[in-house]
Amino acid sequence: MRSYLIVANQTLTSQSLTDAITARLSEGPVKTHVVVPLSPVGGRLTWDEAESRTVAQTRLDEVIARLREMGAEADGEVGDRDPVMAVKDALRGREIDEVIVSTLPKGMSRWLGEDVPSRLRDSVPVPVTVVTQEGP
Repeated sequence: MRSYLIVANQTLTSQSLTDAITARLSEGPVKTHVVVPLSPVGGRLTWDEAESRTVAQTRLDEVIARLREMGAEADGEVGDRDPVMAVKDALRGREIDEVIVSTLPKGMSRWLGEDVPSRLRDSVPVPVTVVTQEGP
């Protein structure tokens, strides 16, 4: 069974991520582990970690239910604010075939602005695929 680590936040319900998972499911059984990095809620300069954790956990619960409905084994965790650290933490003690990074489009994505995909490729021993949400 192929195993994937999905790292996403606002794009957890995007069609592009759904399509990526559907494509992998068409090749056989899939096990997924989803990591939702903490992020400020509402775009404020200051943020409440407890509120951010609640929002992230809600998103995580929703995507796990959706992945299971699609036929994938799914579990996950709320991770570090830095998506690279969140992925590295999630990889400890877990064998993954690929990391899938789901992000907002260029110009809207903080992760692309911080070059998270390249940083991940330099830090993890498995392929990293970037899935970008179409449109705003």
